[in-house]
Amino acid sequence: MKPIMVVGGTRPEVVKLSPVIEGLERLGADYLFVWSGQHYDYELSRIFFERFRVADPDEDLRVGSGTHAEQMLL
Repeated sequence: MKPIMVVGGTRPEVVKLSPVIEGLERLGADYLFVWSGQHYDYELSRIFFERFRVADPDEDLRVGSGTHAEQMLL
């Protein structure tokens, strides 16, 4: 079975994905958590990772707040 990819990048997505990730963990599912990094500072994302006990992402794309062209060239 192929792994499930869970993708997020903003504070509201951390809140919404926390029970999904928790459920995948409980099931022992093979998944990959990818974070776009759209909300990249502590107050907009990291604090919510901590509060909702979401593990660090497997991949962090760190797109930040650049233009679409700048984000695509990463």
